[in-house]
Amino acid sequence: MIGSRASYFQNTAVIPGRLLQPYASSTREYARRALAERRSCAAWPMRRNPLRWLVGVLETIRPFGGSAASNLIKLAVVTFVIIGCSCTGPAADGRSGEGEYGLAPFVRSAAFDRMLGFSMIPGEEDSAVVVTQNGKIWRVSITDRVAPSLFGDVSSLLTRHPENEEGLLGLAFSPEFESDRRVYVYYSAGDPRRGVLSRFLAQNGSISLDSQRILLEVPQTYGNHNGGEVVFGPDGFLYLSLGDGEPRNGPGDHAQPPDTLLGSILRLDVSRESYAIPADNPFARTSGIRTEIYAYGLRNPWRFSFDRQTGELWTGDVGQDAWEEVDHIIPGGNFGWSVMEGPACYKSVDCDTSGLIMPVHAYPPEGSDCAVIGGYIYRGEALSELDGWYVYADFCSGRISAFNANSPQGTDRMLVDSHRKVSSFSELPDGELVVVTFDNALYVLSRN
Repeated sequence: MIGSRASYFQNTAVIPGRLLQPYASSTREYARRALAERRSCAAWPMRRNPLRWLVGVLETIRPFGGSAASNLIKLAVVTFVIIGCSCTGPAADGRSGEGEYGLAPFVRSAAFDRMLGFSMIPGEEDSAVVVTQNGKIWRVSITDRVAPSLFGDVSSLLTRHPENEEGLLGLAFSPEFESDRRVYVYYSAGDPRRGVLSRFLAQNGSISLDSQRILLEVPQTYGNHNGGEVVFGPDGFLYLSLGDGEPRNGPGDHAQPPDTLLGSILRLDVSRESYAIPADNPFARTSGIRTEIYAYGLRNPWRFSFDRQTGELWTGDVGQDAWEEVDHIIPGGNFGWSVMEGPACYKSVDCDTSGLIMPVHAYPPEGSDCAVIGGYIYRGEALSELDGWYVYADFCSGRISAFNANSPQGTDRMLVDSHRKVSSFSELPDGELVVVTFDNALYVLSRN
């Protein structure tokens, strides 16, 4: 029985293997050696089954000999070592131990249906907006000091019979919002079915529907794969993601070749009354391709973001069946769909991959996985060991994971098995990450 307990704990890395060796009976020597082991501690299931952990540790230290008092001291030391290393210290490869991260409730008053976006209101330290797919935009206090109020309602502009992926899909404030009061949204309209990028003015604390100016309309045959993220880059231009707008298998190859806007990320100059093409867009002087396109070959780039430190663009791209992927977007890049899905040929065993950019990271859906939700390169301070790691999620499983953006291969790890329908991420001014869910709740990625 004692041996099986020791074996169990050694195999599950509750106690480092060398701690199970019969140290000298001196409690002081035991403590000294145990403290030295903190650097090699790994994950521990103490929280998952504390009673089993306690019984196992008691049986494990019993063969060391000594009085009951010294054994209690040893138990205290073991507890301190395990808690200290797994709750505060990074593992040897710079990543924190399993079970260290969690989701802390954030803006408890934000309990709205189908939330898919969160943005701080420029110039207001305590105010943000929560975007809902049904067209309502709520002003909230991030300290919950003030009850939510309606910042805007564009539901009357949406298609009357939306499919699951249609609705209000994205919102961004102008970089000069404090002076120009401009708010940009992307939504699904009907009769005929199309995606619409519009600009509104925020007057007297809310969006005025009468101020709408339509900047771009994108014809859509189907109601899925709409993309819809709207973000201003560090260069001041507006970036908009569009899915391929196709049913399963991408039969029309809308993302290849790029003679339409679908299956791409656009880059637009919206500083004027209508949009213009930035002079340095990758296809600004290329015939036979839409000049709005910044990158293409994407199936459904639902959420993307810029690294606040480097300015680099990263996106999650929802796959078909076999692969979900994360891409590091470069100007003019062709990311392969539907020639490829993730790192593999899609429509044939062999395919011509010349000129295609492979994903930085891809994972085959397992269990309840179904769709990657693009996140951010973490640049906060609360979880400093994750600096430079790309944080993302899967919508169906709720698993929140991360990989080292500087060396993606082999560094992917799960941070939180949240069991939430994660729909989006957002970045707070201090670099901490907001997790937006379809579970009528917002969270902040945090340390347990």
